[in-house]
Amino acid sequence: MNQPRILAFTGYQKFLIAILALLQFTVILDFMVLSPLGDILMKTLNMTPSGFGLVVSSYAFSAGASGILAAGFADKYDRKKLLLFFYVGFIAGTFFCAMANSFEMLLAARIITGLFGGVIGSISMAIVADLFAINQRGRVMGFIQMAFAASQVLGIPIGLYFANLWGWHAVFLMIVLLAILIGIAVLLRMQPVTKHLALQSDDNAFRHLWNALANKTYQTGYLAVAFLSIGGFMLMPFGSAYLINNIHLQQAQLPLIFLVSGLSSIIIMPVIGRLSDRVNKFWLFTGGSMLAIVMVIIYTNIPPIPLWEVAVINVIMFMGIMSRMIPANILSSGLPDMKDRGAYMSITSSLQQMAGGVAAVGAGLIVTQAGKSSPLAHYNVLGYVVSIAFLACIYFVYRMNELVTKRSREASIVVSTEPADSPPLVITD
Repeated sequence: MNQPRILAFTGYQKFLIAILALLQFTVILDFMVLSPLGDILMKTLNMTPSGFGLVVSSYAFSAGASGILAAGFADKYDRKKLLLFFYVGFIAGTFFCAMANSFEMLLAARIITGLFGGVIGSISMAIVADLFAINQRGRVMGFIQMAFAASQVLGIPIGLYFANLWGWHAVFLMIVLLAILIGIAVLLRMQPVTKHLALQSDDNAFRHLWNALANKTYQTGYLAVAFLSIGGFMLMPFGSAYLINNIHLQQAQLPLIFLVSGLSSIIIMPVIGRLSDRVNKFWLFTGGSMLAIVMVIIYTNIPPIPLWEVAVINVIMFMGIMSRMIPANILSSGLPDMKDRGAYMSITSSLQQMAGGVAAVGAGLIVTQAGKSSPLAHYNVLGYVVSIAFLACIYFVYRMNELVTKRSREASIVVSTEPADSPPLVITD
């Protein structure tokens, strides 16, 4: 069987990959940093596990709501302008987080941040799908998803250092300053992304949203992507509290855990991305899912063990989880037509955030803690629930893979039946 042709990147595409990765770095860090700060925040602001779960899920629910509201308009404007609009709002929300001094203020700030930050990922995915062929997207997403690793290698350890030195507020101020610089680079260097505007046939934003929601092909993608977020939203919010109170690590040891996991992810992500451009994406996803299931069950059931063992388990677990995310997102990007791409990406992002919000609330209800320094109870139950969700997700990704394969086959037939004197068609989906 012929291997897909690997296309090289232009200089501008390389810049675009870098700037989108930096954007994702700040958005992911803003969410990820809550987990290592969880123990500090619960003790400083007198939050229970259910209260902290609400803080985490508030971002997800507001992001989900804004994604649905933005979906109808997502294909009506230059994607660069939309990206800048929501990124400015994200910066403002993160600044409000830095100014919060109570549970209620932090909760409100997280809602504002989610309203804007939750849409940025979907806009970025639409830009990637517009400007990169499907056999480039694995490498593109591999690099962009390195933002997840970079947030662990650089962002979280530095953030925790600032938190220990100047308080947890300093972490969000650090994100604000970095995001302002990235926003200026987007404004000055990024070109407009408007090719999709020529394909629009419906001026009614709500009808456009409804058509995207009602499309049965797209609905498979919605379900698959929604299930992808459940594991992270259930396990991560209580990760630091679990390691400190159950595994008996020290707060000062947490940066090393994130550093090791992040460094390994920096190596793994490009490899997974390149593999996604070369091998069957569904089988890569399935292999990653099975590895993740095994490691999640181990992780949520371990007794107090040495630091190096915790680090090894984390590295292997993240390897499985990342092997799921990249191929699933590539398959999802191959489902929508270009004219629906912004709406589709906004809806998938919204459903993913909402599913994650439900997962975070559910995790907060499952996990209990007798006192501020007591071990978390029932954390292992989360591992079993996450494993079941991983298994269900395999089915939906299988259905999505079948639809994308069928679409690619039909596109190939169209190209092969074009008359010899017809202009060449460029297939990017």
